[in-house]
Amino acid sequence: MSHAQHQPLDEIESDLLALRARAEQEGWLGEIEGIDLTLTFLRQKREESQRPARIAPVNLGMPGLRSAESDR
Repeated sequence: MSHAQHQPLDEIESDLLALRARAEQEGWLGEIEGIDLTLTFLRQKREESQRPARIAPVNLGMPGLRSAESDR
């Protein structure tokens, strides 16, 4: 996932953190739990999207052709 694709996730996280701060000020305990859960899922999604970029490709090689003689 490119930086441009991460921007919406970053914006959502920023908004959620601001909403969480407001929920703490107002004492909205249920809202805080929901926001924390959403933040957890958002961060997992970001991590999952970065994982393929960290894994090096594996060269499986080119399969060889079998001759008609070896099939018998």
